Amino acid sequence: MASWISPEFCLRSIFRLFPRPKSGFLSTNNKINKNRGVYQKESNGDDMKSNGGGGGEFDPGAPPPFRVGEIRAVIPKHCWIKNPLRSLSYVLRDLLAILVLGYGAYYLNNWAVWPLYWAVQGTMFWALFVLGHDCGHGSFSDSLTLNSVVGHFLHSAILVPYHGWRISHRTHHQNHGHVENDESWHPISEKLYKNMDESSRKLRFSVPFPMLAYPVYLWYRSPGKKGSHFHPDSDLFTPAERVDVITSTLCWTAMLVLLVISSFVVGPINVIKFYGVPYWIFVMWLDFVTYLHHHGHEEKLPWYRGDEWNYLRGGLTTVDHDYGWVNNVHHDIGTHVVHHLFPQIPHYHLREATKAAKPVLGKYYREPKKSGPLPFHLLGNLVRSLRRDHYVSDTGDVVYYQTDPQLLKKLE
Repeated sequence: MASWISPEFCLRSIFRLFPRPKSGFLSTNNKINKNRGVYQKESNGDDMKSNGGGGGEFDPGAPPPFRVGEIRAVIPKHCWIKNPLRSLSYVLRDLLAILVLGYGAYYLNNWAVWPLYWAVQGTMFWALFVLGHDCGHGSFSDSLTLNSVVGHFLHSAILVPYHGWRISHRTHHQNHGHVENDESWHPISEKLYKNMDESSRKLRFSVPFPMLAYPVYLWYRSPGKKGSHFHPDSDLFTPAERVDVITSTLCWTAMLVLLVISSFVVGPINVIKFYGVPYWIFVMWLDFVTYLHHHGHEEKLPWYRGDEWNYLRGGLTTVDHDYGWVNNVHHDIGTHVVHHLFPQIPHYHLREATKAAKPVLGKYYREPKKSGPLPFHLLGNLVRSLRRDHYVSDTGDVVYYQTDPQLLKKLE
């Protein structure tokens, strides 16, 4: 009956009334030491001058010739203003879309419709996560209470422990681009990589398995790190954050209990059809987008240690991406460079803030490739990165991903 309906049509119809805010990467002679993965330069060493527009080759690992304050100064003042009513309007928009999609699937109940429902509803679950993400950053509103209430509601609904995730995500932003201290999709060291068995390597670098990693990460964190987002005594948290973590874990548990009860009331198959499959689509969106925030660019980008790392240099290793129609659906989360540097800017001002910041960022800003209606082109970025970005050297303060040729051969 409705097999002619496309995902693009559904997304455009649902969001037609909610328009999004309006708002040259050069090759280098830099090379990577194949034995150590340590960055080496073939320039005259005048990094500040060459990257400042003096006519030399651009060096992505060199200190930028500007400071965070210079970027902040060019962003319009109104971009920093948080409008709680506007933020809440996006929550209502997304919840309405979820209800309409659920009712539509229930009413039509056709196997030609279910795959479409799963794809679009899973994308809407991802949109809810992004709004809860804004609550965690405090960009949703200036009210800690409102942020916490809305954040718990949105994240618990999609089985995310709000405070546990919020705290670890704060750690990610405070240490972005640092080999050891980053929290999200950080590189594996060469030593750790060589200690992994073959099956673990293939699982980590073979699609679709990395795109299903988020629930595992919540329970066990990343390779080389210990702790859980659910346990108040985890290494992720301080004693002062114990009550927050317990509260979020209880909310997560309440949602899980609600799903179990629902399976007895309406049947487990219906819970899987209406909630379970969209949940895993949401997980794939989350892993897909967050991985590409820090990987997948056509040129290798640096990771830092020691004195070479600072907040600005780490933030400049993030990458913006265009997601076509999905930009408006997932609240412009692909506009990520400025978000990483200034996470307190509301999502509805990110495009304008990025436009203002680009003249200062210069070549440190990598213009995203224009997407079609749906971002299928980014699947190639994902697969290419997983095939070549395997580990970084155990030594060196400016390092780049290296490729295991044996694993590459198996993945191809």
